[in-house]
Amino acid sequence: MIREATAKDLTDILDIYNDATLHTAAVYTYKPQTLVNRQVWYKQKMDAGYPILVSEQDGKVAGFATFGPFRDWPAYKYSIEHSVYVDKGYRKKGIASSLMKEIIAVAREREYKMMVAGIDAENEKSIAMHEKFGFVHAGTIKNIGFKFNQWRDLAFYQLELNGPEKPTEE
Repeated sequence: MIREATAKDLTDILDIYNDATLHTAAVYTYKPQTLVNRQVWYKQKMDAGYPILVSEQDGKVAGFATFGPFRDWPAYKYSIEHSVYVDKGYRKKGIASSLMKEIIAVAREREYKMMVAGIDAENEKSIAMHEKFGFVHAGTIKNIGFKFNQWRDLAFYQLELNGPEKPTEE
């Protein structure tokens, strides 16, 4: 079941995010977050009107997806950057794809023009999933991050959506 996240989901979301932080290059940060960090993040997302979707399996959050601004300048207001994370115990079960389908639907409904994904260039599974949904490679920044004692390349993928019927500069 995919649904909107609630504050009660933050412990599971925190566990998923921290596992990705500590054991993968999906997040270019080093230290785990705290529950207080996730509470602040949740409040900021809710206040700004950005979605946080969760996939609930067996009464537990098995994965989550969200998006936020691509860049914080007005001309980028129709572009968003998204994230999808799945609990290590629930991978290879289609959860990431179901979350991706839903987060794209929300972005279309809200009339965004462009979805952007920043993906570690070695993450072939994430790249393949994004391509399955129509994302195209927009470029790679070489040696942009340093994690696990090596320089990492960040590949950008984009999905063009319809956007608003009448975009404005307001």
